[in-house]
Parts: sequence; structure tokens; C-alpha cells
Amino acid sequence: MSRLVVISNRVAVPKARGAAGAQGGLAGALNSALKKHKGVWFGWSGEANEERAGTINMQRHDGVTTATIDLTPQEVDDYYNGYANSTLWPLFHYRLDLTRYERETAKGYEAVNERFAESVTPLIEEDDLVWVHDYHLLPLGERLRSRGLKNRIGFFLHTPWPPTRLFVSLPSHERLVKTMLEYDVVGFQTQEWLESFLHYCQKELGAEVDEATGKVMYEGRECTARAYPIGIDWDHFQAQGDTGEARQACQRLLSSTRHRTAMIGVDRLDYSKGLPERIDGIGRFFDQNPERVRDLVYIQIAPPSREDVDSYQKIRGELEQKTGQINGARSEVDLVPIRYVNRGYSHAELFGFFRASKIGMVSPLRDGMNLVAKEYLAAQDPEDPGVLILSRFAGAAAQLSEALLVNPHSPDDLSYMIGKALDMPKAERLRRYEASVATVRDDNVQAWTERFTADLAG
Repeated sequence: MSRLVVISNRVAVPKARGAAGAQGGLAGALNSALKKHKGVWFGWSGEANEERAGTINMQRHDGVTTATIDLTPQEVDDYYNGYANSTLWPLFHYRLDLTRYERETAKGYEAVNERFAESVTPLIEEDDLVWVHDYHLLPLGERLRSRGLKNRIGFFLHTPWPPTRLFVSLPSHERLVKTMLEYDVVGFQTQEWLESFLHYCQKELGAEVDEATGKVMYEGRECTARAYPIGIDWDHFQAQGDTGEARQACQRLLSSTRHRTAMIGVDRLDYSKGLPERIDGIGRFFDQNPERVRDLVYIQIAPPSREDVDSYQKIRGELEQKTGQINGARSEVDLVPIRYVNRGYSHAELFGFFRASKIGMVSPLRDGMNLVAKEYLAAQDPEDPGVLILSRFAGAAAQLSEALLVNPHSPDDLSYMIGKALDMPKAERLRRYEASVATVRDDNVQAWTERFTADLAG
């Protein structure tokens, strides 16, 4: 069996007590595959070091080797805060208004990808499968090829891929896609974004594209592009529900709602998540139904992210202002309609919060998949499940069509769906839940990794 070498921006490095430090959904997604293949996980340590040291920090835990490098503060600014999160991230989420096109950050992005290639190449053995992740490392496959690697190399994009008419706004867009065609397999979350990529290759590069198989022929190389919708670790998440921590969190929320229905949203503090628009929709619901302030309480959990990027600081202030205005107008001495929490919680606690909430609100303006939608369903009581309100612009909407699909840009649509969820009969809740939960259970993260690595192995 070939080893698996995973390369991503960040790495879940084992802690002293043996638990992996979670770096978002990617950590859970890759852990089992790495254990199975006795693999290596390479990436940035998350640390900034003034000296550009060539040392690699290696750790081994439970059959998995992690290897990390530090970046300089300038590299972090140009590659991570700059090109990755101020250019590619907004562009890939269709936000041209927030996309910054700067030559220096583009150069820094290319330089860090070259540095990744330089550092990881000695760790890669001849028969290894190499799996590169996400928008931070789009050109890495080409950089590895330039160093003579003939391994099977795959790439998976965890974000959306924009339509061609938006993507061509990126300077050197042709160069970026040409580097991606050096991968053997390129994966996307949904069929829609796969089709957008194939359309670009055909129309802008003049590549030969077989839409039925996803084969892209360009300058003598063949790349296969396919959709691989990511899932959750069902068994692990279910196990969290059996913990005292989850039961305590569930009871804590239930006892604090005072017989009101709890509606919950859990999102990184990010403009792609549609949080100000969501609060506008909740405000519209209370404006249209002022008497229902005693029927519903909304809990928004929004851990901060990328706090060095200006647009993230702005959204935090906007969210706090909107929440404060609604609470100021609608609160009573014994209740507030919105609870806004600017911190994170453990998986077990989130399971408990989801179980206690009869409505799950997942309304991003654009999202690669959104595993919170799947986690919410996984945490529900099968005998008395809650209702998922889901943005039709989340990748998960393609699989969870029995959720209440909503236009997150419309306060009226959000308000209407909140009322519909609040009043939904149990029989309909059960029908919608049962139609969705099988997909969440079966199309899990293990199935996702096995599908991708099987195609990569050829």
C-alpha cells in the first residue's frame, strides 16, 4: 500500500496529551486516511519567525508523521493574509467587491508555494500518493513537477470555484489554472463548480475537455477533474453525543431558553457566512411577528478568524451593532431575542447545543460545503428532529434538498422560513430529516477520502 503525503496550509499537530489540535474541518477529514496509509502531513506551523530557517519540525503520533515549517512575518502577510485570503478567498466566493489584486502579494504567494515544494520534496518517496489541499496551494503541483516528482499528485479545493466571467478578473488567471493541470486529479465539492472549472479550461485555455469523464487534455498532459462532496466523521460525531459534556451542554441550553424554541447558527466570523444578512432576516421576523419574541431565541456562535484581515474586523463590528440594535428594541427584563457568542466550543458541546435547538440556521452567501449543516442533522433526536434552514448557495444544498432552502440575501425569505420551521408539524419534520440524514451518514468523510485516494491511485 502506497503512503499518503498530505500537504495543506495548516497541520493538525498532536498535542502533548495526544489529542490532535483541530485546524477546522480539514483535520477530521484527513486523520483516518493518514492513519490508514501511515502517512505524512506537511504544512505551515502557524508560527511567524523573523529568520527564514530551513528546519522542519517533525513529530510522529499514532502512525502519522507531521512536518511543519515556520514562515516569516512578510511571507504570512503576502501569502496568507494577502493573496490567499484577500484575493483568492473573496474571488472564489464571488465577492469581486472585496477582492484585492496586488502584484507583491501574488509574488509572495508563488514564493511560499516554491518554499513548500523545496521543503517537502525530500520527504516524498517514489511510490507515495501526494494530496494537496485548498486555495492556498493551487500552484504547488507544478512546483513539485519542476523538481522532478513523477508521483501521482492530486488536489482538492474546499471552496467554491467561480464562474469563468468572474475568474478572468484575476491577473495571471491562465497561469494559475495551467499549474493546476499538472495534478493528476483535481477535486471540487459540487458538480456546479466542476462544470465551471471545465468551462474555463475549454473556453479560455482551449484545452480538450471530455465532460462525461472530466478528462482535461492540455499540452500533452491529462488531468481528471471530478466532484467529491465532503462529509463529516459520522461515527466520531455520534460518539460525542454520548459524552457527559454533550448532555450537559444540551441541558444547559434547554434550561436557559425558558420554553422558547432555540434556533442556532455556528459559523466562523467570515463575510462569506452571511451573518449580517442573517441577523437582518431575524430582525425582519421579529418586526413582522413581534409577539413571537417569547417563542424563539436565536443563538449565534461565531468564533473569530483571520483577525489581521481588515474585512473581518469590519464584519465583527457590523454583527455586534446589528445584534445590539435588535436586542435593544426587542428585549424584555427577563429575555433577549439574540444571544451572540464570539468564541468557539468543543465538538461535544456543539453536539449538545444542536440537539437542544429545534431549528438550525445555515445561511452562507456562498460556501464550499458547510459541514455545520450536516453536523446539525447528525445531532438531532431521530424521534423528534429539528428543522434545518439552509442557504441554497451552500455546497450542502445539492445533497440536502429536503432542508428548507433559503435565499440568504432576502430578509423576507429568511423571515418566512423561520416562521415555517417554527410551526412545522412533527410528521413533516420527521419526513425531511429521514430524507436527509442517510446522506449525512453514508456520504461521510471516510467515503470521501476513499473515493478521492482510489481515483488518485489510478
